[in-house]
Amino acid sequence: MNALARLSQIVGNTFGIWVIIFAILSFIAPDGFTWIAPYISLLLGIIMFGMGLTLKPADFIRVLKAPKLVLIVVLAQYTIMPLLALGLAVLFQLPPELAVGVILVGCTPGGTSSNVMTFLAKGNTALSVTATAVSTVLAPILTPALTLLLASTWLPVSFMDLFVSIIQIVLVPIALGLIARTLLGDQVEKGIAVLPLVSVVGIVGVVAAVVSNNTEAIMQSGLLIFGVVMLHNVLGYVIGFVLGKVLRFDLADQKAVSIEVGMQNSGLAAALSAAHFSPLSAVPAALFSVWHNISGSVVATWMSKQREDKENEKAVSSSKVHI
Repeated sequence: MNALARLSQIVGNTFGIWVIIFAILSFIAPDGFTWIAPYISLLLGIIMFGMGLTLKPADFIRVLKAPKLVLIVVLAQYTIMPLLALGLAVLFQLPPELAVGVILVGCTPGGTSSNVMTFLAKGNTALSVTATAVSTVLAPILTPALTLLLASTWLPVSFMDLFVSIIQIVLVPIALGLIARTLLGDQVEKGIAVLPLVSVVGIVGVVAAVVSNNTEAIMQSGLLIFGVVMLHNVLGYVIGFVLGKVLRFDLADQKAVSIEVGMQNSGLAAALSAAHFSPLSAVPAALFSVWHNISGSVVATWMSKQREDKENEKAVSSSKVHI
């Protein structure tokens, strides 16, 4: 079990690399991965169950301790990214299926990757975890409502169908995970050590399934949609960070807001797109999943050094005073 836990930690730390490798492999040899498509929702449900296992009542109690901060992050998550997605879809005149896919990515809650990146960035990880949990719990209402409001111009959107899917894929598995943790207590901890491996396998499977089933579409419009996905993600980071500065948050909180806003639950967006629209509409989510793990690693590294630089400046100025 210890060996498996170590393997899980290694795979989790190199998450982005595995996503990129299998995205390339599924593009080059799609026949080897198309069979995964029917299991996208199941894979995501397993990931959400794992998220439920990691959550504790304390994660939600933090909302009561700092309701304003959590509310601002969640509100930013569900306004900045949906509006950015809409603006980019209109600006680049995306085809209906791709436009809906981009908007659906923007309307999903934060993903667990944001918690990892916030930790690596030396940000407020507790805030990130709490905001992800709250935005995920709100997803059955807000994701269908925002998608209906913003994307129905391009394609018909069923609020109820999306609502039911998110309940099945997200809330039920998370609730089961919470129940399992409550009943089993400390016995769950050993299993939690393996969760990064399970999550990576799940997301890699989702990305490979979407890419392998849309190789022609990616070749035709891949450059355009990848550019839109990059802009969507990077602008989310920038606006989130600026928002934190304007509101005079601590640096650690600014980092959490930036990463939480910029990184979406692209796996959920891919599952919903494939189930309720078309395989093509899931392409933006798959590309987002690949890209945000690259950008998140870069942003987290830059942010962690930013804090170190500030501490170094204080150390230098302190030493000058002593001299």
